[in-house]
Amino acid sequence: MLRELRCSITMTKLAPKLRTLDYFSLGFGSMVGVGWLVVMDDWLARGGPLGAMLGFALGGLLLVPVAYVYGRLVMAIPDAGGEIAYTQRVFPSGVSFATGWMMFLAYFIVCPWECVAVGKIAAYLMPGLNSCELYRVAGRPVYLPQLAVGVALALVITAVNFRGIRWSATLQNWATFGLLALFAVFVAFGVARGSAANFAPGFSHRGWVSVSLVLQVVPYFMTGFESVPKSSEEAAPEFKSQGFFRAILWALGVGVLFYVSVIAVVAFVHPWPSLTHASFATAVAFEEAFRWRWVVHLILAAALVSLVKIFNGNFVASSRLAFALGRSRLIPSSLGAVHTRHQTPSAAVVGVGALTVAATLLGEAILVPVTEVGSMASAAGWFAACAAYFRMEPRGRERALAAAGALVALAMILMKLLPIVPGHFTGAEFVALTIWAAAGFALHRVA
Repeated sequence: MLRELRCSITMTKLAPKLRTLDYFSLGFGSMVGVGWLVVMDDWLARGGPLGAMLGFALGGLLLVPVAYVYGRLVMAIPDAGGEIAYTQRVFPSGVSFATGWMMFLAYFIVCPWECVAVGKIAAYLMPGLNSCELYRVAGRPVYLPQLAVGVALALVITAVNFRGIRWSATLQNWATFGLLALFAVFVAFGVARGSAANFAPGFSHRGWVSVSLVLQVVPYFMTGFESVPKSSEEAAPEFKSQGFFRAILWALGVGVLFYVSVIAVVAFVHPWPSLTHASFATAVAFEEAFRWRWVVHLILAAALVSLVKIFNGNFVASSRLAFALGRSRLIPSSLGAVHTRHQTPSAAVVGVGALTVAATLLGEAILVPVTEVGSMASAAGWFAACAAYFRMEPRGRERALAAAGALVALAMILMKLLPIVPGHFTGAEFVALTIWAAAGFALHRVA
């Protein structure tokens, strides 16, 4: 069936500019942001160093079948809608819309997250930005200077994406490899100065509980490798479809290695229990270990570079999903417009930019709760994609991999929904999901 579908695709005229390296940068860049700096304290509190490392390593291993399924699907169906296009082939339109709407949430919600994070990082470097309080959300203050920094970043990313995918991909490549270079430098310093004794105790709770608590947020921090299909219509004419598959697997593998390494080096350089209530625990660990302020600046520079690339990568993915939803008339069709000069989904880009600015007004109260909701939303999309592949593919081995991916994704969904599992959704998360579903239903009815 996949071979038949490959011949039936009608390509939308987005600009054909991307190569395999660009797809790796988009996949890895959409996955690894500034969580390793901003919420390292939460990871260590959940699992301790060994629990956090095992949680990310196990999560990455469990996601291999999901990555395989996405690689196979995008080779056969290079469509900006990704999960929307896959589920449309085998399920009713309501399933396709629900899947696309949840995946849009998974990508989009990262954008205001990064706008808030850039303000926090800037304030760490310049404490004067923690002034001129405007209001509070859930008891947390929103400061005018930090808000201005976040909104400015949102406007810049929107402008870059409006101009063209080549502009966006170039920014993504520089930021991705800039982060990896800076990361290699401070890891080398950490290995030279740290001690294995700092790992004790290895877990924050009982072993399986520690790993489970971390595993619950892994989908949020690993979301991104499957963003490659969202730009698949923008592949260069000479691009070979196997490049999609390689980019997805490389993005997943390098992402897991990055997360495990950064947790290890933070716990290696400083006793971790004292970091569980520290803002920017990664920077604090290195500052306490070295007493060199410039090392902290290097880490924050790496975080800022990483922040730009994850913002840009998720902006690309969410704007393409909005474009695909509009093109399929699952939401108002105006969002499916393509700019005649820049060949970008201009209406979707502007719409995502405006929503990002609006959500940024909520301030840092959204940071950790967003991690919880985003984890479930991305796992729902993975489940739908694997289920669609299972329906499409008659061969036993392929169906087994699809079933394995679907079971992994379903388990990640249930970990957030079932009250018997530690770290499940609270009432606030269920309210947020209900509001999001209602907004999607309203848009769908309008369309």
